[in-house]
Amino acid sequence: MKAGIHPNYKMVQVTCACGNTFETGSVKKEIRVETCSECHPFYTGRQKFAEAGGRVDRFNKKYGIKSDIPQQ
Repeated sequence: MKAGIHPNYKMVQVTCACGNTFETGSVKKEIRVETCSECHPFYTGRQKFAEAGGRVDRFNKKYGIKSDIPQQ
């Protein structure tokens, strides 16, 4: 590898919005993330947020369109 053209790879602290921190390698000084393995629903098995209506649901509600499919 050529000398002097590669960025400095170092250990940095990753901080999640939930407060969890861990170390990983990166060329950045610090990394901030919204979800990590401690708070992501896929890894924890629990939902974090209440289900919000999607675009189609909001459109149907706005224009008073009734759905033939029963809601679960």
